Amino acid sequence: MITLPGIDPNLIANNLTPFEPTHPGELLREELESRNITQAKFAEQIGVKPSLLNEIIKAKRGINTEMALLLEAALDIPANLWLNLQGAYNMQIAKSDASFMNRIAAIRKIAAVL
Repeated sequence: MITLPGIDPNLIANNLTPFEPTHPGELLREELESRNITQAKFAEQIGVKPSLLNEIIKAKRGINTEMALLLEAALDIPANLWLNLQGAYNMQIAKSDASFMNRIAAIRKIAAVL
């Protein structure tokens, strides 16, 4: 765990996880709306199918490295930001899966013995 000066890592407020994870596609939708750019026009500008862009915006598809680089070029928002948002979303989804977390706990028990 990384600790920052002046921030108590044990405070509840510093350890909150959103109830509903935010997919980066939602932020992309808001960015396009704030710039008054339609999905169709933006898809054309970055050279992707409108259906692909719509799937990202509707959280049916994630943002991969190539898409992050396209978004960076078109919107001047760093590709690493898009990838970090996607990674955080994926992590939160995985951690909310009880059966997967039980599997992780079992692996940790085995690893503790090794």
